[in-house]
Amino acid sequence: MSRPSRLQRQVLSLYRELLRAGRGKPGAEARVRAEFRQHASLPRSDVLRIEYLYRRGRRQLQLLRSGHAKAMGAFVRLGEPIEETRGAGTPGTPPDVDDGPRRPLDSMGAPETPSEGR
Repeated sequence: MSRPSRLQRQVLSLYRELLRAGRGKPGAEARVRAEFRQHASLPRSDVLRIEYLYRRGRRQLQLLRSGHAKAMGAFVRLGEPIEETRGAGTPGTPPDVDDGPRRPLDSMGAPETPSEGR
């Protein structure tokens, strides 16, 4: 078996640090294990994706260590994606009544609020 690369050692170190930081926080250990298991099948050659996930994990580690985190949850997609056609909702739900202009989404996915001269 070959020696682990520097990136592999960094990822394993991050995994251990996340598990340590998540001790005592509900859902943290299970979430960390699930995330790493989900991406374990990435090919070693997909370095850009691995580095992206590593940086994302580092940011999550900082949040866990900050002291503000009480638990660790996950956003999950329930069911199938909703169609984007107007007025064609799922059966049993009323169609979109609001025909006014839609506000664009900011970088976090929340509707932008108009700035009023601030």
